[in-house]
Amino acid sequence: MAKIKAVCISEKKGEQKHPVDRVELKIDHGIEGDAHAGNWHRQVSLLAAESVEKVQKALDFQLKSGAFAENILTEGIELFTLPIGARLQIGGAICEVTQIGKECHQGCAIRELAGDCVMPREGIFVKVLREGTVKAGDEIKVI
Repeated sequence: MAKIKAVCISEKKGEQKHPVDRVELKIDHGIEGDAHAGNWHRQVSLLAAESVEKVQKALDFQLKSGAFAENILTEGIELFTLPIGARLQIGGAICEVTQIGKECHQGCAIRELAGDCVMPREGIFVKVLREGTVKAGDEIKVI
């Protein structure tokens, strides 16, 4: 079973995200209170813990949830192999995959420290189709 390992937000763009107890996913918006929310195709970002572990091996410090600016850290699902248009049930919400990967912005702190950033290759973005609450421990599944 795939599950949510952490949910994270940032109040301002350009900051690393930090874990919170739960998030509210809103239709045509994304995560309430997150700086990257809005009516666009990259409302919520997801990254697998397995992807983070690849980079972690090369570091002498512990990466925290949200280090790659992911809103939702998952475990047990290979996100980057999902097709555009795939629908996911994430906790109580339903989302649709809109983008796989992204360009890494200039000055990416993780890329500078680790020499690599997995978000551009293995992170995904979704838009919210059905609202719901999401928290660590919730199930995530392709529907």
